[in-house]
Amino acid sequence: MANVGVLLSGAVLFLNSLMLRKKAETKSVAIFNFFVGILQIIIPLYLIMVSDQNTWTIYGYTATFLFGLTFLYVSFTFYKGMDGSGLGWFSAWVTMIAIFYAFVSAFHFQNYVQALTWVMWAFLWYLFYVLNVLKKPIADYVGKVAFVQSFVTLTFPALLTLIGIWEEVMIQRIWIVVLVVSVLYFVKAGFELRTNQQALE
Repeated sequence: MANVGVLLSGAVLFLNSLMLRKKAETKSVAIFNFFVGILQIIIPLYLIMVSDQNTWTIYGYTATFLFGLTFLYVSFTFYKGMDGSGLGWFSAWVTMIAIFYAFVSAFHFQNYVQALTWVMWAFLWYLFYVLNVLKKPIADYVGKVAFVQSFVTLTFPALLTLIGIWEEVMIQRIWIVVLVVSVLYFVKAGFELRTNQQALE
C-alpha cells in the first residue's frame, strides 16, 4: 500500500513540474494534488495504526505525511491563488526534516540510495522556499528539478519495488549512478539559469 502512495507521489510531482513550467493548467493540477495529498495522510495513518508500533516502523511511515501535507498545501495555495509564502516557509521546515532523514538513512541504516534521495528531496523543498518566500524567478528551474525527481526518486523506485527487485544490490548500485547524474544535471541547469539571469541584469 505504501508503494502505491509513492507511485502516486511521482505522478503529483510530474504534474507539478509541468505546472511550474506553464505546460499544465494550475487549478487542474491543484485538484490532483488534493486527492493524492488526502491519500498520503490516510494511508500512513492506517499503516501506523495496524503496525507493530515499533519506533522505526512509525518513523518510516511518518515521512509520508511530509509529502501529503505538502501536496495539500500546494493544492490550496494554487487553487485559491494565494501568494505562496506560507507554503514556502513550510517547505523550509520540511527541508530541515528531510536533511535529518538523510543523515539517519546514511549513518543508522547505511542506506546510501535513500540518503541521497532525501538530500534531493531536501533540495527541492528548499527551492520551493526560494521560489515562494524569497520570490526568486526560478519557477522553470524548479520545474526541471521536479520533473527529474518525479521519475528517479519516486516513479521508477516505486515500480521496481512493486515487482520485487528494488532491494537487489545491482539495482541499488545502478541507482546511485542515476541519482548522481541527476544531481550533476541540477548543477548544470543551475549554472545556466544563473548565467542567463546575469546576462539580463
